[in-house]
Amino acid sequence: MSIKIALIIATKDRPVELLNLLSSLEAQSRPPDQVIIVDGGRMPADQIIQGFGTLRTTYLTLSPPSAARQRNAGIVRTDSDVDLVGFLDDDVVLEAGALEAMLSFWEKAPNNLAGAAFNHLNHPHVDMTRLQASKCSERLGLYGRRKGGVFPSGFQSMIGYVEHTAYTQWLPSTAVVWRKEVIRVHRFDEWYSGYSYLEDLDFSYRVGKAFGLAVAPEALYRHNPASSDRGSGRIFGKREVLNRIHFVRKYQELSIWRCYLALMLRMLLSLSAGIRGCRSYDMGRAWGNILGLIASLLRHA
Repeated sequence: MSIKIALIIATKDRPVELLNLLSSLEAQSRPPDQVIIVDGGRMPADQIIQGFGTLRTTYLTLSPPSAARQRNAGIVRTDSDVDLVGFLDDDVVLEAGALEAMLSFWEKAPNNLAGAAFNHLNHPHVDMTRLQASKCSERLGLYGRRKGGVFPSGFQSMIGYVEHTAYTQWLPSTAVVWRKEVIRVHRFDEWYSGYSYLEDLDFSYRVGKAFGLAVAPEALYRHNPASSDRGSGRIFGKREVLNRIHFVRKYQELSIWRCYLALMLRMLLSLSAGIRGCRSYDMGRAWGNILGLIASLLRHA
């Protein structure tokens, strides 16, 4: 019996990006068995979907928008007979044969594997600062070099493109597939509202504590980020602090004091980048970090 897969796409006011993604799905050598689009935007995307008659689509709307809530709403509408449930951001494009490669990966996957990410073909190069890459930071549990690692501070490292199957401690929800039985038990934490920053880290780390997580090297995709929904530097800076602290406080093995230390370093890095480059976004992000740290300390005093 062939593996059946449902794909959930949370979208919001990105008609061009959604059109490109659906075109890539329609062109797959092995199409998905179900595509669920959960629309949280002001510009309904239902007319776009009508142009893809070969795809079996389910269209939902949800307001107010939230990536975590939209994905959870999509999970409820998956067919009972699917084996796998995938999540795709609306600004990704699957390479030719990517879905077939992903399903082939799952056919050979060990029983304890819960999730597998598509392989990010155009991941931007990320340079760690000297401070982040230092042995001192690693000893303190703030950062580390392992791809897809989650460190005692609650900070994670990026995965990027991999040459071979990689096993990780977390998976981004940008393009990822989960066993249906895992999805039956676990949901995204809807505390992460709106842009829902770190909701994928929370979800995958929680699952990864009990099961295996991997990246399927042959299942390629490209991420073509649309204009950011993060808001201003100040708004995102405050959110990245509060969301990180929320994540760390959920797991006893993570360290809240290491989290605060790493966040203060994050603030200094943003401040330094803002001063050196005269960038108002980075300056606002640093100020948002400060506001978030103060709000968190007052809340948990």
